[in-house]
Amino acid sequence: MDALSETLRVVRLVGAIFIEAKFTAPWCYNSPPADTAAPFLEPGAERVVIFHLITEGECYVEMGGSEPPVHLTAGDAVVFPQGHAHRMNSQPGLPPAKGKRLDEVLSRRPRLLAYGGGGARTRLVCGYLACDARLAKMLLAGLPALLKVSVRGSNAGIWLEASVRYALAEARSPRPGGAGVLAKLAEVLFIEVLRLYMNEQSAGRTGWLAGLGDRIVGAALNALHAHPAQAWTLEELARVAGTSRSVLAERFQNLVGSSPMQYLTQWRMLLAANLLSRSSAPLSRIAEDVGYQTDTAFSRAFRREYGAPPAAWRRRQANREHVRRAHAPADS
Repeated sequence: MDALSETLRVVRLVGAIFIEAKFTAPWCYNSPPADTAAPFLEPGAERVVIFHLITEGECYVEMGGSEPPVHLTAGDAVVFPQGHAHRMNSQPGLPPAKGKRLDEVLSRRPRLLAYGGGGARTRLVCGYLACDARLAKMLLAGLPALLKVSVRGSNAGIWLEASVRYALAEARSPRPGGAGVLAKLAEVLFIEVLRLYMNEQSAGRTGWLAGLGDRIVGAALNALHAHPAQAWTLEELARVAGTSRSVLAERFQNLVGSSPMQYLTQWRMLLAANLLSRSSAPLSRIAEDVGYQTDTAFSRAFRREYGAPPAAWRRRQANREHVRRAHAPADS
């Protein structure tokens, strides 16, 4: 299994589509910073990433400052990896419409928004993905403030758009489970955007996804993710990657931003955190599963990465999950 698939398999991601919009020109929709929306979207989440999928028509997205407006057409998906505020509109420069407070808009999901001046029609869906801050830092490192891809350019694109439309209709029906389907589709859509971006990214990019796309660094990452408990050395890892220690160390540092051994520790801690939050396995078992021979060494490494001993961190996560479930919107 490749490193991206392994990462997404073992680390908990929570997503949802929370707005279905039907706008007619002229229109303008203001999206606040992700940190502002996070408490209403996913209480207790460490990091929330917002994304939009245009399903009909066209529009523009503006981020302010010196960045020019970005034109979007049906089939385009746009992601904001650093959570910047942005404005979606039928024409650049339009003022946003005055609407309800954010907590009212997001009190029930998916919320249907419909307004505008009666001109050309645009349809879009807004979704989010919530995850561990460390996972977000790893996945999203090196990405631009605005990431745009066309899902219609992929084999999964037509299926994804049709599935989103179906799930939105189901979410408004009396049958249970519609919101759950939308949540899974939000995750699939986000993953597909990342995969498309990996295939399209140009030379000179850095970050974890760029590392996966590199022949040498990608081979090393796949090996570390496939066998995290192995007592890796730089020499053994270089042999797997088909290069020298010096070349691997330099390319890995330049693309991923850390040494291979530092990265291995970080990945082991992400695995450990996942096991702590999803299972009741004893600490000694978890320590062994992620490559530590003693509980003491494991606890020291975990505390250095997460700021708390494994047992205390596990209790805190259990409390956070309780809060999340208590605030989760009812299936509509």
